[in-house]
Amino acid sequence: MKDLSPPSQLQIFGGGAGNGAREDILLKVILAIATIGSAMVIWRSAQSPALVASFFAGLGSLWALVAYLRRPAENEVAGSATPPDWSVTRAAADMSDAAIAISDRAGRLVCANANYGKWFDGLRSPSEALTDAAAREVLFASARLAWRDGEASIENTADATGTYTVKLSRTGTGDDYMLWWFAPIVQHDLQARGAEFVSGRLGRTLAEVGVGMVTVNENGKITAANSGFALRAAGSEGTNLTGRDFAELMRLDEKGRIYFEREGRRGTPIRLVHAPLAISDEGRPSEAPALMLTLDDDGNMVDHGSALAQVKQLLATLPLGLAMVDRDGRFLFANDAFARVVALTPETLPPYPGDLVIPEDKAPVSQTIRSYARGQALSGDIAVRMKGEPEEVVSLSLAGMRGLGDAAVLLGLRDNSEESKLKKQVAQATKMQAVGQLAGGVAHDFNNILTAIIGYCDLMLMRHQPGDSDYDDIQQIRNNSNRAASLTRQLLAFSRQQTLRPQILQLPDVVSEVSHLLKRLLGETVQLEVNHGRGTGTVRADPGQLEQVIVNLGVNARDAMPNGGTLLIETAAVSQTAARNLGINILPVGEYVRLSVIDSGTGISKENLTKIFEPFFTTKDVGKGTGLGLSTVYGIVKQSGGFIFAESEPGQGTRFDIFLPVHKGEVVAPEAPGKARSEKANDLWGSGRILLVEDEDMVRAVAERALVRQGYNVTTARDGEEGLAQFAEGRSFDLVVSDVVMPNMDGPAMARKLREQNGKIRILFMSGYAEEQLRESINLENVAFLPKPFSVQQISEAVRDALNDARS
Repeated sequence: MKDLSPPSQLQIFGGGAGNGAREDILLKVILAIATIGSAMVIWRSAQSPALVASFFAGLGSLWALVAYLRRPAENEVAGSATPPDWSVTRAAADMSDAAIAISDRAGRLVCANANYGKWFDGLRSPSEALTDAAAREVLFASARLAWRDGEASIENTADATGTYTVKLSRTGTGDDYMLWWFAPIVQHDLQARGAEFVSGRLGRTLAEVGVGMVTVNENGKITAANSGFALRAAGSEGTNLTGRDFAELMRLDEKGRIYFEREGRRGTPIRLVHAPLAISDEGRPSEAPALMLTLDDDGNMVDHGSALAQVKQLLATLPLGLAMVDRDGRFLFANDAFARVVALTPETLPPYPGDLVIPEDKAPVSQTIRSYARGQALSGDIAVRMKGEPEEVVSLSLAGMRGLGDAAVLLGLRDNSEESKLKKQVAQATKMQAVGQLAGGVAHDFNNILTAIIGYCDLMLMRHQPGDSDYDDIQQIRNNSNRAASLTRQLLAFSRQQTLRPQILQLPDVVSEVSHLLKRLLGETVQLEVNHGRGTGTVRADPGQLEQVIVNLGVNARDAMPNGGTLLIETAAVSQTAARNLGINILPVGEYVRLSVIDSGTGISKENLTKIFEPFFTTKDVGKGTGLGLSTVYGIVKQSGGFIFAESEPGQGTRFDIFLPVHKGEVVAPEAPGKARSEKANDLWGSGRILLVEDEDMVRAVAERALVRQGYNVTTARDGEEGLAQFAEGRSFDLVVSDVVMPNMDGPAMARKLREQNGKIRILFMSGYAEEQLRESINLENVAFLPKPFSVQQISEAVRDALNDARS
């Protein structure tokens, strides 16, 4: 604050003179009262007028002396008075953003702050601070009004230095001073500020809730746009729209509704909010520039609250898993089907859909939901993996929603648990088929080798009697070969390529037959229980293979109960209605006999349950299992026309259910071997001409030697073409013994040619593949079949029986 006044004028900030006079009067009153009181005390004590008069005379002389001595001191004090401290007042005035000044009644500047000296050069009188003549007249008039009324103000006055609001106030002890207050009026650039809002935090916030924000200049060109507008208008949040014509991004339909041009006819209508950024001189909005807001328009015909409630009611009744989320991705509603898909309840759903998926899929889900919430109302799918099934990929459907208040995106999840289960079962069957084809090929080649080994061992044993030094060695080789042959039969069993000897039988009879053996295998710690249902029909299956199924399942159950437990085997009839009610898609509706094997063991984990039928898969310790037990069971059941299903929970035991279709044909009792047949069992000698067709040299050689030893005339050929050539040369044969799978021309093709040329010639096929598998390729009547590997005695018996059938 600049001090511009003489000492006598600084009293506007003081007031000490009046206070001193009042203090003197008060002091005199107190002294007078004290004097009168003293006189009264003297009077009452002495009762002497003369003494009282003397007291007053002496006191008066004392007052006169004091007054005389005090007058020079007061004059000295008055003459030496100093101006008050203006530092506090100056500091307070300088803190103001306005210009402050004080003038006296003559209009002279008494003091001012720093802003006044900076804005108005020369420290002129406040009434002359402005250079504009008209503005000065206004200041003079306001000053006269303030001296009269105590205060005045000017809302808007301007000159070359700027535009100001001025306030005046009369002040001071004697109202001898005038306080002037000048505040500048700042003219804002609304267009620039609007662009800042659009590009800044406000624009981003509005974009998050689906509101587009854009500023245009007087030519209708875009000067700034937020990400929400860019997404709807150009398809990408990062598109720079500066300089584009705003009108070209919009279109009108025949009803006058506004759409984004890019979204076409399927787009959502929008409502434009126009906010001018300048005002004309007449107080009306000018035509340039402007701030535009784009909002989704529902025609103002929808009550958002009631519409949303109706949509929720509709979604709750649908069997599809549906949910609604807001623009921030929070759940607003989920029906029971949606909660059931994610294995939760509507009350226990997490706040966000991203919490339902694995961590790797959380960010993509959140980003996709925000994109569908802010952009055009489109629909699509995204592949995700749920927390409960991290290995299963599911499809999450999304659709943008408009006109329903907070609801922004509709989510859809389909309950595909049954479909997933079916896919796993199909994948299991496909895998088993592929592995089975590989195993079948291996078993076929292995069977050829075993045929030669077993055959040569038989030929050597014919020359060595028990007790010879080589007899035991040859017998050991033959036994090991038979063990290898059983392994190939297992490979063929799970690949469904073994040769079955099906019979019409009762399943409870098979269980009863094998239960005695099973009890010994289970041991003393496992209790076996058997329950048979009533009315079980007959089934067509190989009893020996069914026994192997029951034994394999029983041994696995025993290993799952190391501390003992209970093994329950049940048989029951399943009607068509019951089969339909099971709800198993891959089980055709029909009548079945169910064989259930249930244990109280440790159970199987969920991830291992889908792998238990795979070959060589085992959860047992090394050396305690080959992994072929259950795969063999699976192959036997499937080759018998049945179905097998497994259910298990860790710690709750395991249940296997086997469904075999009920046989509808006539039940034929197996033919008992007659005496005549038993008498011929050991008569292997024969006569006749035989054509032996085999591509494997070692198998052909051993088979030829075996048949020659039995008295047959044997001619050999390497494939079907050589076999046909033998007949072409005019030779005749009583029997053709042929392999099935051969290069150039296989056995069935050769047999069909022979039947065309020679009529009813008898044919004996031999193969390492199963007869069931080759039945379609053979497709011939009156043919016999000999599975590999075979011994010398087995091929001799097969040839004898085939010749006898042909002659009969």
